[in-house]
Amino acid sequence: MSVFKRVIVFTAVLLSFVLVACTPKVGSEDWCKQMSNKPSGDWTVNEAADYAKYCIFD
Repeated sequence: MSVFKRVIVFTAVLLSFVLVACTPKVGSEDWCKQMSNKPSGDWTVNEAADYAKYCIFD
C-alpha cells in the first residue's frame, strides 16, 4: 500500500472517530434539542421512538 493510500485511510478513520464523538448521547438534553431542529420526515423509526420516550414522556 502506498504512502498516499495510507494517509487517506488514516484520515478517513480519524474523521469517522471525530464525527462519532460529536454526536450527543440518545436521550440527553442536547440530543432532544438536535432532534427538535431536525425535520421529522428525516427521523428514523428508532429516533422517533427514542424522542417520544426521552423527550416527551420523560
